[in-house]
Amino acid sequence: MTAKSLAIYEEIVGRVAISQLKQIADDIEGARVVHVNSTKAGGGVAEILHWLIPLMNDLGLKASWEIVEGHDEYFNVTKSFHNGLQGNHVVLTPSMIEVYEQTVGKNADRLRPVLEEADFVFVHDPQPAYLLKLCPNRKGKWIWRCHIDVSHPYRKVWSYLKGLVSGFDASIFSMPHFAQSLPHAQFIIAPSIDPLSEKNCDIPQKEISATLKKFGISPELPVLTQVSRFDRFKDPVGVIEAFSLLNHAVEAQLVLAGGGATDDPEGEAVYREVVDAAQGNDRIFVLQLPSDAHRTINALQRASSIVIQKSLQEGFGLTVTEAMWKGKPVIGGNVGGIRLQVHNHHTGYLVDSPEGAALRMRELLRQPEKMLRIGQTAKQFVRENFLLTRHLREYLTLMAGFRHGLENDLIRV
Repeated sequence: MTAKSLAIYEEIVGRVAISQLKQIADDIEGARVVHVNSTKAGGGVAEILHWLIPLMNDLGLKASWEIVEGHDEYFNVTKSFHNGLQGNHVVLTPSMIEVYEQTVGKNADRLRPVLEEADFVFVHDPQPAYLLKLCPNRKGKWIWRCHIDVSHPYRKVWSYLKGLVSGFDASIFSMPHFAQSLPHAQFIIAPSIDPLSEKNCDIPQKEISATLKKFGISPELPVLTQVSRFDRFKDPVGVIEAFSLLNHAVEAQLVLAGGGATDDPEGEAVYREVVDAAQGNDRIFVLQLPSDAHRTINALQRASSIVIQKSLQEGFGLTVTEAMWKGKPVIGGNVGGIRLQVHNHHTGYLVDSPEGAALRMRELLRQPEKMLRIGQTAKQFVRENFLLTRHLREYLTLMAGFRHGLENDLIRV
């Protein structure tokens, strides 16, 4: 993993913010910190860990990143967990649980030495959660970091997972209403973006123009873009329906750009559904991108007049944060963490239907001055709330609190 220094962020966040991080980190210098998830490519969790681990090390911690490896059958089970936690009625059989536990068990044989010796272990989402039961000699604190909205889970799935995660020393959720009652301290830490990553850094106009040309997108017409995995919860077909409702009342193009993740077996099927829905409209561009196409995504977002994230369920929605950082108004689904970021008339609009999305598209495209003003407000909102230094500070504060036995006093970071 590439080394990264906090010093390069000082110009963006200020000297005081960097100094605060160093002061907190001094209290836990040398702590062994392990993050565990199920993929190093695709999705917001992997993107966060790519910057979080190097910056923890830059502050004097001994941080590392491990993954739980599995086969298709295992990831089909964990996808069912994910869908069930977000409220879908799914099938969960004893044989599925057996596949899950056996797969995590094989990983535990490899991971146990580093996990049991760590001072802090952060287990991300359901995929690796069973590791806790397989590490009886653990010395440090174990924290379950849930990136999913589990406010209204399918009861059978949550009943099983609650039995796993209740044994952790604490849990972290992205928003208060995402959480479930658990017998330990719970913390609220919103995700964030790296403003200097390839996906978010400034890029020249020449590169933006070349990206549009590569995909046959006209620079003469407004571009509406949704960037996300091809996942039914992201509702890409609903975005196409909204775009179709414009009925050429305003001239525009729609880009649906995304890919898959190694722990999501449904991506290819959803991609085919989107391609079928877009057929016959030469102003809709469906782009299946590799997981490392960060500069391409950056260019597409910067070329856009409006960015869309019409999710039906959403954990936080880092694509919203990314778009706002680039000064773009966002039309987002009225769900999950999108609500925390998109504020009507200020940073974009929340919508509940394709008809509502079409209405807001038309409104913004007809009022370019309003579109610009909302985009500028959106960027400042991200600067104040959703950059990586705030995120890192809250992780450090949580660990420092545990170091001093304050976990029962720290209900919310």
